[in-house]
Amino acid sequence: MKQDLHNVFSVLDSRVCFTSNMWTSLQNLGYMVITAHYVDADFKLKKKIISLKEVKYHHTGYALEEAIVSSLTEWGLMEKMLTLTLDNASNNTKACKLIVHHHKHELLCEGAHLHVRCSAHILNILVQDGMELIHAAIDKIRELLKSIESSPSRIQNFNSIATNKGLKAKRGIYLDIPNRWNSTFKMVREALDYKSVLSTYAEQYLEVAPNEEEWSKAEAICVFLKAFEEATNLVSDDRKPTSHKFLPLVLSIRYALNDPAWQNSEVLVDLAAAMKVKFAKYWEPKPVPNESSLRRRKEYDFNIVIVIATILDPRRKFDYVELFYEKVCNSFDQVDKCTKPAQDWLKKYFNEYERLARSDSSAFVSSSSGSTCTVGSPVLGKRVLEEEFADFKSRRRVVRRPKSEIDTYLEEDPAEDSKRFDVLGWWKARADQFPVLSKMARDFLAIPLSTVSSESALSCGNRILGDTRGSLTPQMLEALVSAKDWLTIVQDKDKDKDDEGTHCFFYLQFSPNSYLKSA
Repeated sequence: MKQDLHNVFSVLDSRVCFTSNMWTSLQNLGYMVITAHYVDADFKLKKKIISLKEVKYHHTGYALEEAIVSSLTEWGLMEKMLTLTLDNASNNTKACKLIVHHHKHELLCEGAHLHVRCSAHILNILVQDGMELIHAAIDKIRELLKSIESSPSRIQNFNSIATNKGLKAKRGIYLDIPNRWNSTFKMVREALDYKSVLSTYAEQYLEVAPNEEEWSKAEAICVFLKAFEEATNLVSDDRKPTSHKFLPLVLSIRYALNDPAWQNSEVLVDLAAAMKVKFAKYWEPKPVPNESSLRRRKEYDFNIVIVIATILDPRRKFDYVELFYEKVCNSFDQVDKCTKPAQDWLKKYFNEYERLARSDSSAFVSSSSGSTCTVGSPVLGKRVLEEEFADFKSRRRVVRRPKSEIDTYLEEDPAEDSKRFDVLGWWKARADQFPVLSKMARDFLAIPLSTVSSESALSCGNRILGDTRGSLTPQMLEALVSAKDWLTIVQDKDKDKDDEGTHCFFYLQFSPNSYLKSA
């Protein structure tokens, strides 16, 4: 299977975007996972784990760079890399800078926009700051649920109270992962559904439960955070393109934080204020008075490839970029300073893709053309005369330069928006009309907004490498996790429904024991 995937990558005519994450196993070994995201020739988005390897020393930027470059070189993908999506840790930033410094000659536009920052991670930071306002209530809910979940008899007592109050009995208690805000949100939301049960249980069994004021704060905040749960789910999707949805996402979050209709209580005003601080740090454009200031704050600017992905959404094009910056900037001068780089880099990338397309075309022509014409042959003479006539015409009249693909694309009316709109399908249908832009769309729309796909692989590794399988070697763990990913079957689920891109996933579950027996 690994060789088959090697063969796929060797003939792949698009660029590949990567996500990566680190994990320390129960053996106290450091693992790095790398996941490849790309759009194939049929304009289908693909996701494949290509590496889950042990990193043997401190996880510095140098160590991460070495591990990433080693894996991509093994797969022959260094020259096909477009972006690398990582979280905001300083060692990840350092690793990306080192990759660009040492391998810029292999990267598109010298890796100017290699590092894409994980939007799910930024959303988590944003909301965690806001949820600090109800940390006392969250701590009480978590400890109470832990107490209930600690024994079957306590769960039975909890369910007896729930049944008496007309609520459904629970088979298990949901506990959160404290550093994942959406799991905490789910825990609090479920606790609110069983608020009366939890209060009665705490009273009967002398446990501590949130008071009425804490319950009411938690309820208000949960209603507000529902929109952010949807945003987290959007950026975490790795089965359909997400990069072109980034600017609308940021705009909707900004609107929610500034909308007075949401802030109808003191706690929500405080919540919005706390979240605005982090939002401004990561996602709010700021005035750029000079070049040195731009360099100092470069790490918090939007990655321009994400802006280009929005332009390559035929429903939005450059109009949405202008609207976005008009909404978030403080002056028209600032709008110009933000939109101008987007225009310039769109043209730079287009020119680079056009150059690569010409070189590929000329290489094909030179390899396929034979020496069938000899000197003095009628065919050769006709060709020379045609070239002279073309030169003669160019001297006699002014030739109007045809519009570029970019101009033609941007001047066309935007595509009609709908829930079922397939952005990759749109570009596939127009690949002949826009041969260069369609290749760009394949690459830029494959950029993942989050590292969730790599985190999922590590979660799978954590389940496989449990207490009873602690002696599994890194090579066996990589084989099990990678094969599980490669054997995933993705099927459309009821194409007639309005849920665009809904999928069901069938996984072949691996047992190391059965694997070893079959081997």
